[in-house]
Amino acid sequence: MCSRREADDWIAQGWVKVNGEVAPMGLQVTPLDRIEVDKVAQGFQEQRVTILLHKPMGYVSGQAEDGHTPAVALINPRTHWRDDPSRNRFSPPQLRGLAPAGRLDIDSVGLLVLTQDGRVARQIIGEDSEMEKEYLVRVVYQAPGQAVPRHPSERSAPLQEIDERDPVSTNVQAVFPKELLERLRHGLSLDGEPLKPAKVDWQNPEQLRFVLTEGKKRQIRRMCELVGLKVVGLKRIRIGRVTLGNLPVGQWRYLSPHERF
Repeated sequence: MCSRREADDWIAQGWVKVNGEVAPMGLQVTPLDRIEVDKVAQGFQEQRVTILLHKPMGYVSGQAEDGHTPAVALINPRTHWRDDPSRNRFSPPQLRGLAPAGRLDIDSVGLLVLTQDGRVARQIIGEDSEMEKEYLVRVVYQAPGQAVPRHPSERSAPLQEIDERDPVSTNVQAVFPKELLERLRHGLSLDGEPLKPAKVDWQNPEQLRFVLTEGKKRQIRRMCELVGLKVVGLKRIRIGRVTLGNLPVGQWRYLSPHERF
């Protein structure tokens, strides 16, 4: 029904009853107890917004770090996409508790979801979530052994902006061994754990399309390093059934009522 943080808020507001009595924080319950949630809580939850941002390079997904600006700073009336199909209007309370559901590195671009709704966050990044995330990844081939695998916390070289209109200058697909493409799809391990199967295909001669159902830190870059590829550009274009579409870089829109991840 909600996130743990929302549940704490509901209990604090007196919106949760156990066996007909308002529940105090920390009350132990059994399967035999009757738990009721006031309709006010549901109405409060329905007012919460989910925002889709086309994150540009140079912004961090979460809290400000190392002097870099958080992506939520881009959520304001000036950057609201003029072609947003929803009828929502921006108001400052929508920024309260607005947090990223998943992350993109500072020099990765594309679809970033920010939400006030714990149900949406759990759907995308919950422990049991297997939601697909789709990426376009521009690469160069260095051959196995030349790309040194990095620790997940180690910062890689900055990426380049991916522009779909860029001319294709190299044919990585022609020289990259097919057996290594199969390893990207299934057979690699990170942090001592085997990775779940991924969908990996060539989008054009220098760009791969990745579809993942998990999100280890810097996962795509580290996967590529294991097979001799160096990532030079990364863009997320889809989460579940929601796509980036025509949303311009640095602008945002609301998740429409009819859209579902």
